[in-house]
Amino acid sequence: MPFLPAIDLLYWRDIKQTGIVFGSFLLLLFSLTQFSVVSVVAYLALAALSATISFRIYKSVLQAVQKTDEGHPFKAYLELEITLSQEQIQKYTDCLQFYVNSTLKELRRLFLVQDLVDSLKFAVLMWLLSYVGALFNGLTLLLMAVVSMFTLPVVYVKHQAQIDQYLGLVRTHINAVVAKIQAKIPGAKRHAE
Repeated sequence: MPFLPAIDLLYWRDIKQTGIVFGSFLLLLFSLTQFSVVSVVAYLALAALSATISFRIYKSVLQAVQKTDEGHPFKAYLELEITLSQEQIQKYTDCLQFYVNSTLKELRRLFLVQDLVDSLKFAVLMWLLSYVGALFNGLTLLLMAVVSMFTLPVVYVKHQAQIDQYLGLVRTHINAVVAKIQAKIPGAKRHAE
């Protein structure tokens, strides 16, 4: 079964494969709400080992009964190349380095108030996140994010016209409020769009 690109999974183009991925994510996240990460990893490893050992024993017994010599049932997987090349590692570390450096520069700019309006927006965002954090823990937010990732794209595609209409109204209202706020803050005119 070939792997689908992420966008195909999120749009449910192959319902069976998307259901398996979505269900696996939900099972993992719900397990993490009940057990520690170490326990969940250990249980998953035990389940995988139980399945593979049982399958290997089953195939060995089947080969002995039928007197065939099919070999190791996981031979194809054992021969797969799973190492990362030096170029791949370099590419991923360069990408990671770029994002870390960009994030650090942006945080420095925000915390050291290079631009008052941007720092105030960041402060409001952090204030709102403090309320979100008081209501939900990180695992609950992650669970909500996974459910949203698998449902919102499909809902948007089915109801795109209505959603775009309401988003336009919201955007207009937000722009009006931002314009009023920027009119009251000296030096904020350059941020108006």
